[in-house]
Amino acid sequence: MRYSKEEVIQYVREEDVKFIRLAFCDVFGRQKNISIMPDELERAFEYGISFDASAVQGFGDEAHSDLMLFPDADTLVPLPWRPERGRVVQMFSSIRRPDGQEFYGDTRALLKKAVEDAKDKGLEFTFGSEEEFYLFKLDEFGFPTKVPSDRAGYMDIAPDDRGENVRREICLILEQMGIHPESSHHEMGPGQNEIDFRYASAIEAADSAMIFQRVVRTVAFNNGLFADFSPRPLPDSPGNGFHINMSILPLDDEKLFEYMIAGILKHVKEMTAFLNPVEDSYRRLGAFKAPLYVSWSRENRSPLVRIPAANGPYRRAELRSPDPTANPYLSFALMIWASLEGIEGKLPLSKSADINLFTAEKDVLSQYERLPESYEEACRIASSSSFIKKHIPQEILSIYCNN
Repeated sequence: MRYSKEEVIQYVREEDVKFIRLAFCDVFGRQKNISIMPDELERAFEYGISFDASAVQGFGDEAHSDLMLFPDADTLVPLPWRPERGRVVQMFSSIRRPDGQEFYGDTRALLKKAVEDAKDKGLEFTFGSEEEFYLFKLDEFGFPTKVPSDRAGYMDIAPDDRGENVRREICLILEQMGIHPESSHHEMGPGQNEIDFRYASAIEAADSAMIFQRVVRTVAFNNGLFADFSPRPLPDSPGNGFHINMSILPLDDEKLFEYMIAGILKHVKEMTAFLNPVEDSYRRLGAFKAPLYVSWSRENRSPLVRIPAANGPYRRAELRSPDPTANPYLSFALMIWASLEGIEGKLPLSKSADINLFTAEKDVLSQYERLPESYEEACRIASSSSFIKKHIPQEILSIYCNN
């Protein structure tokens, strides 16, 4: 449901809301928030709520530390795991400087810009995500261990699958928050789970990805478990993927769809520092069905981009290299800009890789470009990319690749 500022204020009064959390994220996509009381809500909408940006990684130093949060009324959601009396709600917020100027580190604003760039060309992109995570047991002090919650395998069922009730609780909470899971199941690794989402607009899908990780961690902790979204939590087990499904409207233009994929393939190596932003990301790629080669195919799960068997509004391309440490706002924005370049340049789509790239011979694999093999290599490619420099503020590029 979409709210206006006036409707949010009315909702807070009528629904016994006592705390409003203004949510945002740092440039790496780690969610932050500040809680305000209901009496401060009108001030937040009109003048913003200040916070110490020097304490947020990548947001500046003490010399220029004040930034302002302005809540987005459209994003109001209750937090269902909080008490019914004295309720808690959340809104995502835009980040501005005290003089009202946009802040370079507001990656949600960057995604909005990409969406507007597409809109100017009469196009709209929708996204759906598939996020994987491990559930580990906590020790006697409540700290995470590396002991999986179960030893089940792909799509196993209870009692082997001990994550079934956790996934159920997560999905029910997400539905209460207006987010629509499509499916959930046990994944290949011990204690590994996956929940997939219905497609949505770019901003809505990125917001949902942020909320999802928070809900998963909260539900897991309330069940005596730790949810681990890192790319390769266990060295001898599959890593966690953040598969991003992307569609383009209008749906009936096959050429637009192909140009979209061609644009992403052209720039994916340059985007990899943002899609896979930690060293551990590169221990996942190329292992346990995680892609390594710049390629595409229909249905085949070994290439980088897969076109699943689906028609109508569910027709999409799935980018399989990102992992859950990626900032969804940056990831979606870069995918939109790469797609627009493919469409504007009418880039031809390469021949499909209709082979198993995980078992192919070396002479076959040598025909394909590889994704970067380390974070350092990914940063070198990003730092020399005119595509990245055109769309990503230098400050963000420096934070990712120079720190």
